[in-house]
Amino acid sequence: MGAGHSHTPAADRTTAARMIPRMVMAAGILATFFVVELTTSLVINSLALLADAGHMLTDVVAVSMGLTAVMLAKRGSTSPDRTYGWHRAEVFTAVANAALLVGVAVFILIEAIDRLGTGETVPGVPMIVVALAGVTANMGVAMLLRSHSAGSLAVKGAYMEVVADIVGSLGVLVAGIVTVTTHWPYADVVVAVLVAIWVLPRAFSLARAALRILSETSPAHIDVEELRAALGAVDGVTEVRDLHVWTLSPGKDMCTVHLTSAADAARVLSAAREVLHERGLEHATVQVENGEGRCAEEF
Repeated sequence: MGAGHSHTPAADRTTAARMIPRMVMAAGILATFFVVELTTSLVINSLALLADAGHMLTDVVAVSMGLTAVMLAKRGSTSPDRTYGWHRAEVFTAVANAALLVGVAVFILIEAIDRLGTGETVPGVPMIVVALAGVTANMGVAMLLRSHSAGSLAVKGAYMEVVADIVGSLGVLVAGIVTVTTHWPYADVVVAVLVAIWVLPRAFSLARAALRILSETSPAHIDVEELRAALGAVDGVTEVRDLHVWTLSPGKDMCTVHLTSAADAARVLSAAREVLHERGLEHATVQVENGEGRCAEEF
């Protein structure tokens, strides 16, 4: 006897429909200010501004790839080769974002080392003006993405990068002010290094979260042994076998398990469903077998 899983593709499509316009706006804002920062950094030869422009480029790429991932997830797939659709697209996107962030940070650190000892003075006023514009742009984009960052790793990655870029733009602002008021030639280089160091741990954190999903490690918020004990404590259950818990994509934790029981299968299924529901495991397949290994009922 079978019963349906509690998947909610319609809800997924509705969420994606709300996310897409915000991500399009975010990508447009970031792309515009990336061009402004890059152009200004090249004209005045500011490494700090170049570092922030590089980070803003990763923001543009992150939001663009996140947008693509969300659109693919919304589209789904009718192909028998992709029965889960395109939900994993955003996880691969997060890995690419993390790699790009690390690359930009390493480049800036190498460039900063090359500039040590040159004592090159960078005009501070353009840095201040562009940094203020960058802070404004990033704050606007962060507000657009924040409400959806918890339910999508792709959006979360883009949101994290934008938030980190606010710090980077503030650093450029400080460097500009220090340069204007003290004429210290190394303010630009110091801020560039600090921005790069600020970015690295966030890139590693994003990569770790994505790789945890790709390796099908159990979700960090699920205690598998506690779940096994809770299912084993269901009245009538004599054995819990083949318990697997993994994450398909953020917000989609999956579970499969076999329960051995001589009791009424429908009652055992109902109790097991409640145990899983309490732990947020709505996407689950539970098979109840009798003592002889024959399937009595499943959902």
